[in-house]
Amino acid sequence: MQRYIESFVMKDLKKKMVFLGGPRQVGKTTSAQALLTTKKDYLNWDIPSHREKILKREVPNGSLIVYDEIHKYKGWRNYIKGLFDEFKDEKSILVTGSARLDLFRRGGDSLQGRYYFYRLHPLSFAELKMTSQDDLKSLHSFGGFPEPFLGGSKFDAKRWSLDYRHRLIRDDIASLESIEDLGCLEQLMIRLPDLVGSPLSLNSLREDLQVSHHTVRRWLEALERLYAFFRIPPFGAPKLRAVKKEQKHYHFDWTLVEDESLCFENLVACHLLKWVHFLRDTEGRELELRYFRDIDKREVDFVITERTKPLKFIECKWTDSEVSSGLKYLKERFPKVDSWQISAVGKKDYISKEHIRVCPATKFLGQLV
Repeated sequence: MQRYIESFVMKDLKKKMVFLGGPRQVGKTTSAQALLTTKKDYLNWDIPSHREKILKREVPNGSLIVYDEIHKYKGWRNYIKGLFDEFKDEKSILVTGSARLDLFRRGGDSLQGRYYFYRLHPLSFAELKMTSQDDLKSLHSFGGFPEPFLGGSKFDAKRWSLDYRHRLIRDDIASLESIEDLGCLEQLMIRLPDLVGSPLSLNSLREDLQVSHHTVRRWLEALERLYAFFRIPPFGAPKLRAVKKEQKHYHFDWTLVEDESLCFENLVACHLLKWVHFLRDTEGRELELRYFRDIDKREVDFVITERTKPLKFIECKWTDSEVSSGLKYLKERFPKVDSWQISAVGKKDYISKEHIRVCPATKFLGQLV
């Protein structure tokens, strides 16, 4: 199946290099190879024969070259820069890999101005052209990673998820990060899904794991760089008494979250982040995903901002419920902001007196990407 960003990647490859990041096994390699006319133009750093060609600076003959996982090569930036500068009029270059690629978008980047960056996310309700609550239930159960979703087996999906965590720690973390206590790090990964939906307390994690605050922070940053999970900051405005520092976190594999309601909230978080990243990567819009919580404990699950101003408010419910007081509070203060309360299995579909759309999640998720 053609993924949602492939046409945009092909268009941009005519101008610059393209870097494609995202979680492992999300489909980056499959999408990249689908753009090639021959597999000889695909080089993967993890394959010994391919690695030898890279180190010998053997350049494939094709007009499009894909370098996969090359960020594991210490000198990859200068290597890719040299290739682009030498062959930019003859060849297109697509680089795929983990979130490690994000690090090189910052200041001092020798590749600055030479590439576009895209993030590939798991499959979503809109990308799969789903329409019904049964479709949503399937996505909720199997997750959005192609292998377990297309496999359609809950047992196989759980086995895949367990193996995914193990390989993330033993392969990616071990090869890319300076972390020695991998067993304790795995304990952290097992603990995190139980904390989804609430502000993440580093002090609580430090006490649970019996390690320093610095160590917990470093481990979380490493896992985040490799797309094990993502964090979203709070939304605040001068007229709100909002919390300012506490972040919430969600997992790209939402099936890790056992509570069905929180799993649904995690699914929606992934869908919203995918939409935000898509518009940032394709249109350059300054969108961010946030949440709202104030000192009086009023909450709204998600706030999408554009240039720091609220664009959408989204509250998640498992079934039909009264309109959230937190959502009413935000809507009253920002009456022009598009506001939604969506439910996983609810049936009601109406606009409240506060002009909040209350409806099944299928109506909302189908508008995303």
